[in-house]
Amino acid sequence: MFQVTFSEQSLKELNSLAQSDQLYLMEKLSSLTSNILSGEDSSIGSFMRNGKTFFRLRIDDLRVYFEKVDISLHCHFILQKNSLNDFLIRCKMPASNDAVLEDHQSFWEYLESLAKK
Repeated sequence: MFQVTFSEQSLKELNSLAQSDQLYLMEKLSSLTSNILSGEDSSIGSFMRNGKTFFRLRIDDLRVYFEKVDISLHCHFILQKNSLNDFLIRCKMPASNDAVLEDHQSFWEYLESLAKK
């Protein structure tokens, strides 16, 4: 079991959720173990960014991005699934650089996939 800490963004998003959703999210995060993080759990993905391993936990319509820091999990982002910011993080792109976004082929593929739904 890990101690869970939150960034400003993730704390703000957590506070905007209904209390039952907050408790559910906290239960999911606090129940994670080192074995789960190193395993093949389908609800947890991982990627490297700037030399750090980030994890993505899928909880219903939310995506929780966090990293393991010693004995704690630091939650960087809590985002709605399929949101633009979720897409940017998954593509390892900076959220503040619109020009880079428009030049990235996966951005246009993402937009086209939305039109097909």
